Amino acid sequence: MTLHPVPRSSGPQRRAGTRERYLFIRLLEACNADCFMCEFALSRDTFRFSVEDFDELLPRAVEAGVGYIRFTGGEPLMHADVAELVRRGTDAGMKMSVITNGMMLPRQIERLADAGLAQVIVSLDGGSAATHDVYRRSPGMFDNGLRGLRAAARLGVLPRVNSVVGPHNYTEMPPLQKVLTEAGVQQWELSALKLDRAIRYPDPGHVRTLCDPIYDADPERMLVPLGKRFYGDTPEEQERYFSDSVTPRASEPLCHVVDDVIYLDGKYGRAYACSCLPHREEDGEPGGAPLREDGVIRLDTPAFHAHADFFRTEGPRMCNGCSATAAGYSDDVARLGGARPWQY
Repeated sequence: MTLHPVPRSSGPQRRAGTRERYLFIRLLEACNADCFMCEFALSRDTFRFSVEDFDELLPRAVEAGVGYIRFTGGEPLMHADVAELVRRGTDAGMKMSVITNGMMLPRQIERLADAGLAQVIVSLDGGSAATHDVYRRSPGMFDNGLRGLRAAARLGVLPRVNSVVGPHNYTEMPPLQKVLTEAGVQQWELSALKLDRAIRYPDPGHVRTLCDPIYDADPERMLVPLGKRFYGDTPEEQERYFSDSVTPRASEPLCHVVDDVIYLDGKYGRAYACSCLPHREEDGEPGGAPLREDGVIRLDTPAFHAHADFFRTEGPRMCNGCSATAAGYSDDVARLGGARPWQY
C-alpha cells in the first residue's frame, strides 16, 4: 500500500509534500430523481457551475495541492458541459470523478471516459430494481446504474457505489454486496441515512447480525465497504448511533479530513473543509468560508483555515453527520500515516 506522509505544520504552507487533496464541486442542484431523503429531489434549479468558473478555479486548485476533483449535485450528468469539464480537469492533471444516480450513465459513460474520467460513483440503495427504484422513486434507475457501472469498468473507469442505509433497507445490503461483487464494482461506501429527526431501528442486534458479515467478508472474494461500519465500529459508536442517531465520526483527538478536502458550493459561493459539512448548516447561517475575495476565486484563505482548524479539533466531539468513509479516512491517516488513492 502506498502511503503519503501526515502534514505536521499548520497554515497555507502545510500542503507542500503531503497527500493530494480532494476537491468536491457541486455543479448544480437540479436532479431527475425523487429520493425521499434528499433536499434536491426533482429540483429544477437553473444554477450551473460554468466552464469559465472551472477555468478560473483550476490554477488555484493546482496551487492548493488538489489531485482529485469530484463533481456532485444534484445530478451532475444533467450539466450540459459535464464532459468538457472532465476533459479540462484531466488536461490540468487532475484525477476526475463524478457522483451520479446512474439514470443517464449508460448513454454518457463513453464520452466521459473519452474525456478522461477516472472514477464514477453510482448511488444504489437496494439489491434489485424492485427495492432500489422504490426507495429512489425512479423506475429504471437500478438497471441503468448497473449497466453504467459495467460499461465504466470495461472502459477503464474505476466503478464505485455509494449506498445510503437506514431502517428501511439495511436488510438489502447482503444481496446488494453480491450484486456489486458480480458486477465488478471496485469500491463501496455504506453511509447512514440522515434526516431531520431521530432514526430508530426496532432491533439493533439484528442490524449487527446481518451487516457485520458484510464488513468481515474476505476481500479477495467479496466487495467490502470502505471506512467504518455505518453504525459504528466500537461499542461506544454503536451506542451513540442506535440511541441518539449520531453517525460514526473521526476518532479523537483530531479530524484529518479537513487537511485533505475542499468542498465548493458554487451556487452560494462557499468553501468547506469536508464534504459532509454543507449539509449541517443551521438555517440562515452561512458556513465554511467565502469562495471569492474581491470577486476572485481563492482557496486556502485565512477564513478557510480558521474554519478547517475549528473542525480539526472539534469535529471528533461535535459532528453528527459524518460519513462512514470520511470517518474511516481520518482514522486511517491517524493510524497509518496516509491513505490509499481514491480512499475518500
